[in-house]
Amino acid sequence: MKMKWTAVAMAALVVAACGKKEEAPPAAAPAAAAPAAPAAETIAVKIGHVAPTSGAIAHLGKDNELGAKMAIDELNAKNVKIGDKVAKFELLAEDDGADPKQGAAAAQKLVDSKVNGVIGHLNSGTTIPASKIYSDAGIPQISPSATNPKYTQQGYKTAFRVVANDGQLGGTLGKYAVETLKGQSIVVIDDRTAYGQGVAEEFSKAVKAAGGTIKGHEFTTDKSTDFNAILTKLKGQKPDVLFYGGMDAVAGPMIKQAKQLGLNVKFMGGDGICTSELVKLSGETVADDQVVCAEAGGVDGDLKAGLDKFKADFKTKTGVDVQIYAPYVYDAVNVMAAAMEKAKSADPAVYLPELAKIEYKGVTGNIAFDEKGDIKNGALTLYTYKGGKREQIAVVR
Repeated sequence: MKMKWTAVAMAALVVAACGKKEEAPPAAAPAAAAPAAPAAETIAVKIGHVAPTSGAIAHLGKDNELGAKMAIDELNAKNVKIGDKVAKFELLAEDDGADPKQGAAAAQKLVDSKVNGVIGHLNSGTTIPASKIYSDAGIPQISPSATNPKYTQQGYKTAFRVVANDGQLGGTLGKYAVETLKGQSIVVIDDRTAYGQGVAEEFSKAVKAAGGTIKGHEFTTDKSTDFNAILTKLKGQKPDVLFYGGMDAVAGPMIKQAKQLGLNVKFMGGDGICTSELVKLSGETVADDQVVCAEAGGVDGDLKAGLDKFKADFKTKTGVDVQIYAPYVYDAVNVMAAAMEKAKSADPAVYLPELAKIEYKGVTGNIAFDEKGDIKNGALTLYTYKGGKREQIAVVR
């Protein structure tokens, strides 16, 4: 009996053992999530920009401002680092209306806003008085278009420009008027602004140095619309070349009125008239090869492809063509940012020495400054107009 019970008990134990589920080992604790990388520290960098975005040459001021915006957008997309912080660039744009007093007020507003640097102004007449305000505040200023030599002759360590000055521009045009156009009776009109008067004086000096003669010099203003009196007076000199020192908003109507008076002249001017709007402003009266103008700056050879690409990208981004200075504004912003990167600081006092010795390859060419703040080896581009469109003649260095 005992043996039988033992067998039954053992069978029961086997059944119980086989039916028992194997216990799973304790579940492992979930792995702790890796800590998120700390967000990169940022630094706010304020770049001021001043140009006339209202008034007769607003189309040029807006061109400049769009060039600045394009540069700022691209810098922010690149997450540029200044030191160990990512720079967040902000554009503070002001309108000076091409008026010196308004320009000075705009400059002071930017100083009060504690900008880290300024790109501007467009006109020499606003750039020069504003430059003292920036100098007193220790804020670097790069003008993309002011050409009057006085701007960089004041001794301000904060003043720079990325285009050739009137000595080069007016000088090249004066020599061209005598040696290439064979001008025998050359007359001059200027608008008495810092730019217009300055480029006209340099043109006249170069004409005389090349053996030519200035037969008459008349004056107007940058807001005039009627030029019949001065054109009639100059007509008595039987001119073959008329040089105008001023901007396209005045040059266009002047060309139209000269034609109405029967003045068959080569019409010359500096970068202020050398725009894509000139033909429209003249009422479509510009004849093929009638106008010869010079733009401060210019590239050729391998560099031309880069500038052409910029112009195409600019048109895609903004929906409008480059007028004149947008590429120079674009380069000026990038040059300032590059100096901050090298100095590892956006503090004007810290990056200013780096700006003074910068070497930068831009879309407008190689940029480096001399001891005055003028661009080294500044180039000029001569243009004419054919079929209503601006056409390059040559790049002069």
